[in-house]
Amino acid sequence: MDHDAVLALYDRQMRQDAPADGPGARVERVGEVVRQTGGEHGWNGVLWSGLDAATADAVIAEQVRHFAALGREFEWKLYAHDRPADLGERLLAAGFVPEPEETLLVAGTGALAGLPVDGHLPEGVELHSVTDPVGVDLVARVHEQAFGTDGSQLRERLLAQLSADPATVVAVVAMAGDVPVSSSRLELPPGRDFAGLWGGGTVPEWRGRGIYRASVAFRARVAADRGYRWLQVDAMPTSRPVLQRLGFAALSTTTPYVHGR
Repeated sequence: MDHDAVLALYDRQMRQDAPADGPGARVERVGEVVRQTGGEHGWNGVLWSGLDAATADAVIAEQVRHFAALGREFEWKLYAHDRPADLGERLLAAGFVPEPEETLLVAGTGALAGLPVDGHLPEGVELHSVTDPVGVDLVARVHEQAFGTDGSQLRERLLAQLSADPATVVAVVAMAGDVPVSSSRLELPPGRDFAGLWGGGTVPEWRGRGIYRASVAFRARVAADRGYRWLQVDAMPTSRPVLQRLGFAALSTTTPYVHGR
Protein backbone atom coordinates (compact mmCIF):
# COMPACT_ATOMS: atom_id res chain seq x y z
CA MET A 1 0.00 0.00 0.00
CA ASP A 2 1.21 3.48 -0.89
CA HIS A 3 0.33 5.13 2.43
CA ASP A 4 0.43 8.73 1.23
CA ALA A 5 -1.56 8.04 -1.95
CA VAL A 6 -4.30 6.10 -0.13
CA LEU A 7 -4.55 8.77 2.59
CA ALA A 8 -4.84 11.50 -0.06
CA LEU A 9 -7.56 9.49 -1.84
CA TYR A 10 -9.41 9.00 1.44
CA ASP A 11 -9.23 12.71 2.29
CA ARG A 12 -10.55 13.64 -1.13
CA GLN A 13 -13.36 11.07 -1.49
CA MET A 14 -14.52 10.62 2.09
CA ARG A 15 -13.90 14.06 3.57
CA GLN A 16 -13.60 16.85 0.99
CA ASP A 17 -16.17 15.26 -1.38
CA ALA A 18 -17.97 13.35 1.35
CA PRO A 19 -21.32 11.78 0.51
CA ALA A 20 -24.25 12.29 2.87
CA ASP A 21 -24.36 9.31 5.18
CA GLY A 22 -28.11 8.74 5.36
CA PRO A 23 -31.62 9.87 4.46
CA GLY A 24 -32.21 13.56 5.07
CA ALA A 25 -28.55 14.39 5.62
CA ARG A 26 -26.96 17.31 3.76
CA VAL A 27 -23.23 17.79 3.13
CA GLU A 28 -22.03 21.24 2.16
CA ARG A 29 -18.74 23.04 1.69
CA VAL A 30 -18.66 26.45 3.33
CA GLY A 31 -15.36 28.18 2.72
CA GLU A 32 -12.64 25.85 3.99
CA VAL A 33 -14.98 23.52 5.88
CA VAL A 34 -16.99 20.50 4.76
CA ARG A 35 -19.80 19.75 7.20
CA GLN A 36 -22.82 17.52 7.43
CA THR A 37 -26.17 18.49 8.86
CA GLY A 38 -27.87 15.19 9.64
CA GLY A 39 -31.43 14.14 9.18
CA GLU A 40 -33.74 13.39 12.09
CA HIS A 41 -31.52 10.61 13.43
CA GLY A 42 -28.29 11.47 11.62
CA TRP A 43 -24.79 12.61 12.46
CA ASN A 44 -23.92 16.32 12.58
CA GLY A 45 -20.38 17.55 12.26
CA VAL A 46 -17.29 18.78 10.45
CA LEU A 47 -15.72 16.21 8.14
CA TRP A 48 -12.83 18.22 6.72
CA SER A 49 -11.21 21.60 7.11
CA GLY A 50 -8.40 23.43 5.34
CA LEU A 51 -7.44 25.98 7.98
CA ASP A 52 -4.36 27.88 9.09
CA ALA A 53 -3.43 29.78 12.23
CA ALA A 54 -4.95 33.00 10.90
CA THR A 55 -8.37 31.57 10.01
CA ALA A 56 -8.96 28.68 12.42
CA ASP A 57 -10.57 30.44 15.39
CA ALA A 58 -13.09 32.39 13.30
CA VAL A 59 -14.08 29.29 11.33
CA ILE A 60 -14.49 27.26 14.52
CA ALA A 61 -16.75 29.97 15.96
CA GLU A 62 -18.86 30.00 12.78
CA GLN A 63 -19.45 26.23 13.02
CA VAL A 64 -20.50 26.58 16.66
CA ARG A 65 -23.00 29.28 15.66
CA HIS A 66 -24.33 27.22 12.75
CA PHE A 67 -25.12 24.10 14.77
CA ALA A 68 -26.29 26.06 17.83
CA ALA A 69 -28.86 27.82 15.66
CA LEU A 70 -30.15 24.38 14.65
CA GLY A 71 -30.16 23.16 18.24
CA ARG A 72 -27.77 20.35 17.32
CA GLU A 73 -24.90 18.75 19.17
CA PHE A 74 -22.10 18.26 16.66
CA GLU A 75 -18.70 16.68 16.25
CA TRP A 76 -15.51 18.06 14.73
CA LYS A 77 -13.75 15.00 13.37
CA LEU A 78 -10.09 15.91 13.79
CA TYR A 79 -7.38 13.84 12.09
CA ALA A 80 -3.74 13.79 13.16
CA HIS A 81 -2.59 15.24 9.84
CA ASP A 82 -5.04 18.17 9.89
CA ARG A 83 -3.75 21.72 10.14
CA PRO A 84 -2.97 23.92 11.91
CA ALA A 85 -1.01 21.65 14.22
CA ASP A 86 -2.72 23.12 17.30
CA LEU A 87 -6.27 22.71 15.96
CA GLY A 88 -7.15 20.37 18.82
CA GLU A 89 -6.11 22.97 21.38
CA ARG A 90 -8.19 25.60 19.60
CA LEU A 91 -11.23 23.31 19.68
CA LEU A 92 -10.74 22.78 23.41
CA ALA A 93 -10.58 26.53 23.94
CA ALA A 94 -13.87 26.88 22.03
CA GLY A 95 -15.67 24.50 24.37
CA PHE A 96 -15.32 21.18 22.56
CA VAL A 97 -14.82 17.98 24.55
CA PRO A 98 -12.56 15.26 23.07
CA GLU A 99 -13.64 11.65 23.00
CA PRO A 100 -11.17 8.72 22.86
CA GLU A 101 -8.78 8.67 19.93
CA GLU A 102 -9.44 6.16 17.14
CA THR A 103 -7.10 4.81 14.46
CA LEU A 104 -8.01 5.11 10.78
CA LEU A 105 -7.26 1.64 9.40
CA VAL A 106 -7.48 0.60 5.74
CA ALA A 107 -7.13 -2.72 3.90
CA GLY A 108 -7.68 -3.84 0.32
CA THR A 109 -10.93 -5.72 -0.19
CA GLY A 110 -9.29 -8.18 -2.58
CA ALA A 111 -7.07 -9.67 0.10
CA LEU A 112 -9.74 -9.65 2.81
CA ALA A 113 -12.43 -11.22 0.63
CA GLY A 114 -10.53 -14.49 0.68
CA LEU A 115 -10.57 -14.81 4.46
CA PRO A 116 -12.69 -17.66 5.83
CA VAL A 117 -16.03 -16.79 7.39
CA ASP A 118 -17.42 -20.05 8.75
CA GLY A 119 -14.01 -21.13 10.00
CA HIS A 120 -13.96 -18.26 12.50
CA LEU A 121 -17.45 -18.81 13.90
CA PRO A 122 -18.20 -20.83 17.04
CA GLU A 123 -20.29 -23.93 16.52
CA GLY A 124 -23.95 -23.08 16.17
CA VAL A 125 -23.42 -19.40 15.28
CA GLU A 126 -24.45 -18.07 11.87
CA LEU A 127 -24.21 -14.64 10.22
CA HIS A 128 -27.27 -13.14 8.55
CA SER A 129 -27.81 -10.00 6.50
CA VAL A 130 -30.53 -7.77 7.92
CA THR A 131 -33.27 -6.62 5.55
CA ASP A 132 -36.37 -5.98 7.67
CA PRO A 133 -37.52 -4.34 10.93
CA VAL A 134 -37.25 -7.62 12.86
CA GLY A 135 -33.57 -7.87 11.96
CA VAL A 136 -33.00 -4.20 12.76
CA ASP A 137 -34.43 -4.78 16.22
CA LEU A 138 -31.90 -7.59 16.72
CA VAL A 139 -29.03 -5.31 15.65
CA ALA A 140 -30.15 -2.60 18.07
CA ARG A 141 -30.56 -5.15 20.87
CA VAL A 142 -26.99 -6.35 20.43
CA HIS A 143 -25.76 -2.75 20.29
CA GLU A 144 -27.36 -2.02 23.67
CA GLN A 145 -25.90 -5.14 25.27
CA ALA A 146 -22.43 -4.74 23.72
CA PHE A 147 -21.93 -1.02 24.31
CA GLY A 148 -24.30 -0.26 27.18
CA THR A 149 -25.96 2.58 25.25
CA ASP A 150 -29.44 3.23 23.93
CA GLY A 151 -29.97 1.64 20.52
CA SER A 152 -33.06 3.61 19.51
CA GLN A 153 -31.20 6.11 17.32
CA LEU A 154 -29.34 3.30 15.53
CA ARG A 155 -32.66 1.47 15.05
CA GLU A 156 -34.38 4.47 13.48
CA ARG A 157 -31.41 5.32 11.29
CA LEU A 158 -31.08 1.77 9.96
CA LEU A 159 -34.80 1.52 9.26
CA ALA A 160 -34.69 4.79 7.34
CA GLN A 161 -31.60 3.79 5.38
CA LEU A 162 -32.92 0.34 4.45
CA SER A 163 -36.18 1.91 3.33
CA ALA A 164 -34.82 4.90 1.39
CA ASP A 165 -31.54 3.59 -0.03
CA PRO A 166 -30.88 -0.08 0.83
CA ALA A 167 -27.89 -0.33 -1.53
CA THR A 168 -25.86 1.94 0.76
CA VAL A 169 -25.81 -0.29 3.85
CA VAL A 170 -25.50 -3.93 4.85
CA ALA A 171 -26.33 -4.77 8.44
CA VAL A 172 -25.20 -8.12 9.83
CA VAL A 173 -26.31 -10.03 12.89
CA ALA A 174 -24.73 -13.18 14.35
CA MET A 175 -27.27 -15.61 15.76
CA ALA A 176 -26.62 -18.41 18.23
CA GLY A 177 -29.83 -20.29 17.57
CA ASP A 178 -32.53 -17.67 18.09
CA VAL A 179 -30.32 -15.39 20.26
CA PRO A 180 -28.51 -12.40 18.68
CA VAL A 181 -24.91 -12.28 19.97
CA SER A 182 -23.10 -9.84 17.65
CA SER A 183 -23.91 -7.20 15.05
CA SER A 184 -22.13 -4.88 12.64
CA ARG A 185 -22.66 -2.66 9.60
CA LEU A 186 -21.06 -2.06 6.22
CA GLU A 187 -21.57 1.41 4.75
CA LEU A 188 -21.38 1.54 0.93
CA PRO A 189 -21.22 5.16 -0.26
CA PRO A 190 -22.00 5.38 -3.99
CA GLY A 191 -19.19 6.29 -6.36
CA ARG A 192 -16.39 5.91 -3.80
CA ASP A 193 -13.48 3.48 -3.50
CA PHE A 194 -13.94 3.05 0.27
CA ALA A 195 -16.56 0.99 2.07
CA GLY A 196 -16.76 1.50 5.83
CA LEU A 197 -16.92 -0.97 8.72
CA TRP A 198 -19.04 0.37 11.58
CA GLY A 199 -20.69 -0.70 14.79
CA GLY A 200 -19.03 -4.08 15.32
CA GLY A 201 -20.11 -5.23 18.77
CA THR A 202 -20.46 -8.58 20.54
CA VAL A 203 -22.29 -9.30 23.79
CA PRO A 204 -19.79 -9.88 26.63
CA GLU A 205 -20.23 -13.64 27.03
CA TRP A 206 -19.49 -14.29 23.35
CA ARG A 207 -16.37 -12.13 22.97
CA GLY A 208 -12.99 -13.58 22.05
CA ARG A 209 -14.47 -16.43 20.02
CA GLY A 210 -13.86 -15.21 16.47
CA ILE A 211 -17.25 -13.69 15.65
CA TYR A 212 -15.87 -10.21 14.98
CA ARG A 213 -13.20 -11.59 12.62
CA ALA A 214 -15.86 -13.55 10.76
CA SER A 215 -18.03 -10.44 10.41
CA VAL A 216 -15.10 -8.52 8.92
CA ALA A 217 -14.53 -11.26 6.34
CA PHE A 218 -18.27 -11.42 5.57
CA ARG A 219 -18.47 -7.69 4.97
CA ALA A 220 -15.23 -7.67 2.96
CA ARG A 221 -16.75 -10.16 0.52
CA VAL A 222 -19.80 -7.95 0.07
CA ALA A 223 -17.63 -4.85 -0.50
CA ALA A 224 -15.40 -6.64 -3.01
CA ASP A 225 -18.40 -8.05 -4.89
CA ARG A 226 -19.79 -4.53 -5.22
CA GLY A 227 -16.55 -3.11 -6.60
CA TYR A 228 -15.05 -1.29 -3.62
CA ARG A 229 -11.24 -1.27 -3.49
CA TRP A 230 -10.75 -0.49 0.17
CA LEU A 231 -12.28 -1.14 3.55
CA GLN A 232 -11.82 1.54 6.20
CA VAL A 233 -12.61 1.58 9.88
CA ASP A 234 -12.14 4.02 12.75
CA ALA A 235 -10.79 1.49 15.20
CA MET A 236 -10.81 1.63 18.97
CA PRO A 237 -7.88 0.05 20.87
CA THR A 238 -9.96 -3.10 21.47
CA SER A 239 -10.46 -3.87 17.77
CA ARG A 240 -7.25 -2.45 16.30
CA PRO A 241 -5.04 -5.52 17.08
CA VAL A 242 -7.59 -7.90 15.54
CA LEU A 243 -7.89 -5.80 12.39
CA GLN A 244 -4.14 -5.38 11.99
CA ARG A 245 -3.68 -9.14 12.23
CA LEU A 246 -6.16 -9.43 9.36
CA GLY A 247 -4.04 -7.07 7.24
CA PHE A 248 -5.32 -3.57 8.00
CA ALA A 249 -2.73 -0.75 8.07
CA ALA A 250 -2.91 2.54 9.96
CA LEU A 251 -3.26 5.70 7.85
CA SER A 252 -3.83 8.26 10.60
CA THR A 253 -5.59 8.77 13.90
CA THR A 254 -8.83 10.64 14.45
CA THR A 255 -10.33 12.22 17.55
CA PRO A 256 -13.98 13.26 17.80
CA TYR A 257 -14.34 16.69 19.43
CA VAL A 258 -17.94 17.18 20.55
CA HIS A 259 -19.75 20.49 21.16
CA GLY A 260 -23.15 21.10 22.65
CA ARG A 261 -23.59 17.95 24.71
